[in-house]
Amino acid sequence: MNIVTPAAACQGGDASISALHPDVFQSHILARLDGPSLASLACVSSQLHALSTEEHLWRNICSSTWPSVEHPRVQETISTFPSGHRSFFFDSFPFPVPVPRPLKLDVNSSALPTELILAVDVYYRDEVIYSKVEEIETSSSWFLCSPFRVDLLDPKDSVSTPVKYFGGSEDETLLKHKEENLSLSWIVIDPTRKRAVNMSSRRVVSLQRHWLTGDVQVRFGTVVPGDERRGSAQEWVECGVVVTCCGKEGGEMQVREVSMVMEDMEGKGLNGRESLVILGGAMGEGRRNGNEGKEKYEEFQERKRERKEEKQRKERVLDLVCITIGVAGFLTFWSAILFK
Repeated sequence: MNIVTPAAACQGGDASISALHPDVFQSHILARLDGPSLASLACVSSQLHALSTEEHLWRNICSSTWPSVEHPRVQETISTFPSGHRSFFFDSFPFPVPVPRPLKLDVNSSALPTELILAVDVYYRDEVIYSKVEEIETSSSWFLCSPFRVDLLDPKDSVSTPVKYFGGSEDETLLKHKEENLSLSWIVIDPTRKRAVNMSSRRVVSLQRHWLTGDVQVRFGTVVPGDERRGSAQEWVECGVVVTCCGKEGGEMQVREVSMVMEDMEGKGLNGRESLVILGGAMGEGRRNGNEGKEKYEEFQERKRERKEEKQRKERVLDLVCITIGVAGFLTFWSAILFK
């Protein structure tokens, strides 16, 4: 039996690691780490890198982080990724990165994906309460030209959850409770390019209670670069996900809506072709910062308000000019008639 001495442990760690059987090290140490910790450990040495890149470790991490990826279709697709589940995790888990550059929107590109797979998980206090995998055929002219919208639930349907519905006597109390406890993952997978991206902010960016039904609309959103033209309506685009919750006080909380749309800075919805380009660009940029969702969302909303106010000012000026020209023309006409 190998004994790890303090002297050996102080010599860069290599001697202490080699003293452990690889199976013991993986099953009792590496298997207890989360994805970011395992990725960091792989950078320490070549030996740790070899131990930390085992496929079964990353499959377990992906499955525990996103239960929806256990779906057979998703597993089949992940198996084609360059490094399997490790590549999928690095695509789908947010990491701090520099702000990406705006994209050049080539909406006529023939390289648009013909299919997308959506792996969606809704969490309450980090426990999954709703999961679904949806496959979307994206090559039809109807999809490419219609406004982009994905509804995971039929408008007439709802899904019961094991969570008790907390109504609260005050709207503020209810909304704060939902904001603190609900989170979401929305992974978009391109089977052709073998890439994925998580388009959710994970944490809530805004929420409101419907004044009539009392349903709570919880919004998750990611702001991504759009058109490279500065000042255009698609300079930045919001990928918004809405989760609507309802229920009776003390009863089960129900999920009534889980949907995604894409909007530009004027609040106009993007069509399918434009949305595919945006999603492809987000996948190409790779990892992003998952901790700035609400800040980016609020900044985006502020830009939308400024843009709307600027548009209204220009319209008022144009109306004033038109009125002035009309009055001047009217006075000129009657002046010519009267003083002829």
